[in-house]
Amino acid sequence: MNLAAKKIILKTKKQVYGDRVGNNASLFQGEGFEFSELREYVHGDDVRKIDWKTTAKLGKPYVKVYKEERELNVVVVSVLGGSVYFGTVRQKSDVIAEVVATLGFSAVKNSDLFSHLLFADNLYSLGKPSKKRFAIHQAVEEIIRFDPLGKESNYDALVNTLIKRLKKKALLFIVSDFVGDIDFKLLGKKHDLFAVIVRDKFEENPDELGYLRLIDMENKKSFEGDVDMQTLKHYKKALHENDDKLYKQFKKQGIRFTKIYTDEDPALKLMKQMRRV
Repeated sequence: MNLAAKKIILKTKKQVYGDRVGNNASLFQGEGFEFSELREYVHGDDVRKIDWKTTAKLGKPYVKVYKEERELNVVVVSVLGGSVYFGTVRQKSDVIAEVVATLGFSAVKNSDLFSHLLFADNLYSLGKPSKKRFAIHQAVEEIIRFDPLGKESNYDALVNTLIKRLKKKALLFIVSDFVGDIDFKLLGKKHDLFAVIVRDKFEENPDELGYLRLIDMENKKSFEGDVDMQTLKHYKKALHENDDKLYKQFKKQGIRFTKIYTDEDPALKLMKQMRRV
């Protein structure tokens, strides 16, 4: 196995199964469960499960216990266009791999089905639903070994592919840097959709770089120019408009989302976000 992939797998596995996550069963706790009974609170229980009405009546804390109602179908899609080949702290593609591993181990830990799709300008890999850790290892290694250079993220093709390929309702995570025209309305109607936006802080707030030669990672075309304040102003305005449109669409369509930067810990950011929704 690739060394970089092995490091990501060991790190995320330790986070999901170790003390750093706490005593929570899964990132997806509360998804696919139904109420079973009440029992007295013990140290380490999720305080959000305390039944305050019963607690007030009996004078000591009681929590709601849930039983598994159904098996979740967790599907994670990595969109690896050329723009993910960038990062001042870590490559965005490496962070995406870590996100996939975190979601994968959380699904397997919860005895849910996990599958991974790798997409860019078209579909490059489609894994079978599995409860085995090997499926996570395979997904991470595919991402690390994938060459995104010269490939443009095609979100229209992504939507069409997922509508055709995903027959069963899924807890669907799409992981990408999300730059471009994006419309997930149809996917959001069929699946429980969660967007994970991976960015580098420098690409959102770059400094003046002066005169230099740049390469577009999606089409491999190079150009020279002076990256001055005026150029950066236009660039930031375009990116802000892209993100503003994206967030409004997600909120309107009920699509949950979070943003993870290359200098952040993906597992901790995901856990914080998933516990909040």
